[in-house]
Amino acid sequence: MQAYRFALDLTPTQERAVLAHAGAARVAHNWALARVKAVMDQRAAERTYGIGEEDLTPAPGWSLPALRREWNAVKDDVAPWWRECSKEAYNTGLDACARGLKNWWNSQTSARAGRRIGFPRFKSRRRSTPTVRFTTGAIRVEPDRRRVTLPRLGVLKLHESARKLARRLDAGTARLLSATVRREKGRWHVAFCVEIDRPERVPRLPHAVVGVDVGLKHLAVLSTGQLVPNPRHLLDATRRMRRLARQMSRRVGPDRRTGQQPSNRWERSRLQAARAHARVTNLRRDGLHKLSTRLTRMYGVVVVEDLNVAGMLRNRRVARHVADVGLGELRRQLNYKTLWNGGRLIVADRWYPSSKTCSACGTVKAKLALSVRTYTCTVCGLNLDRDLNAARNLAALAAQLDTAGSGPVAGRGADRKTRSGGPVAANRQPGTAVAGKTGTASLQSGAADRV
Repeated sequence: MQAYRFALDLTPTQERAVLAHAGAARVAHNWALARVKAVMDQRAAERTYGIGEEDLTPAPGWSLPALRREWNAVKDDVAPWWRECSKEAYNTGLDACARGLKNWWNSQTSARAGRRIGFPRFKSRRRSTPTVRFTTGAIRVEPDRRRVTLPRLGVLKLHESARKLARRLDAGTARLLSATVRREKGRWHVAFCVEIDRPERVPRLPHAVVGVDVGLKHLAVLSTGQLVPNPRHLLDATRRMRRLARQMSRRVGPDRRTGQQPSNRWERSRLQAARAHARVTNLRRDGLHKLSTRLTRMYGVVVVEDLNVAGMLRNRRVARHVADVGLGELRRQLNYKTLWNGGRLIVADRWYPSSKTCSACGTVKAKLALSVRTYTCTVCGLNLDRDLNAARNLAALAAQLDTAGSGPVAGRGADRKTRSGGPVAANRQPGTAVAGKTGTASLQSGAADRV
């Protein structure tokens, strides 16, 4: 399964039609959520009266088929204009409500990992993102590869060529499953969900290992010695964003308390600010894609760290810089691109002391302040850049995994305290040959690492 996303150039008439479909999806979502919430509140009130569970108001169905049956029974009264939009618009809203309720319930019952999911909220016309998804009907790319056809919306012009998707469709190696139209930061996009027959690939160096140490000073430091600079797109655009924000604040904006409508000048300023943010997002995404593609196509084994990015974002001193780098996005791209290219991704445990371990003799330091940017070993005398030393240690983990077979490496029960000791892996050299194998391994070690 893969998605192809293209920018759209809509006419004013087409934009109004897409907004109408997005509004229909929002109406269906809010209706379904209000219905479920009303029944839940009624059942909660009945329990306070001492009514037994068997005598409570019947619980509503949360699945998409159940919500769709209820919607079809009352849509003439709730939305008499429902014939003006495609049925896929209402299915989009009902599906979003069903998934939101399911995620909330799984989170409440601990069936869903990760942070707690709150109860779904009603979608606002002002704050929600307009989106509509089509799964049936005429969904195709036109022969000129510059236009697409969607149900009820007709032929839409693309801002760029769809030749990459069209070549696969013409060759019969791809099949369109759905199309989602969405507006992000003032620009409309269409994303096609495609089922692809992907051929087996082999990296250029299938037995080579590369350790990737990510950070703020450099986006990535490779165990080969290559330094990938941090472009700092957000920092470069901060001055322009501040100027656009001040310009927008001086103009007449909307006020929900008085019902005041925004002026045209305020709308223009808002679009300019949204485009500035979109440019930063696109530049960051483009750089991360190029880096992850180059690594996965070149090396058979890629070793990275399991960083606590959410914890870093809670530090107000470095939160902006951490968000600008996109550490979590790089990890996500490496995860699926190694599978595409026939490689393997190894994720080192969060407490593995990659920075505190000597890459030459394996001596582990008990403490290493973040301000110390050069690693100096007191045993063998190694003097090396801190990040490069960490990258070489990450690359050496692949050899430990290959030697230990399956299971965690040196699984002594990880804790947060690093204990100094002698060599943990003598005569380790970066770039140890490891057979390329598809999959993701998680390595654990009983020592703490840097932030």
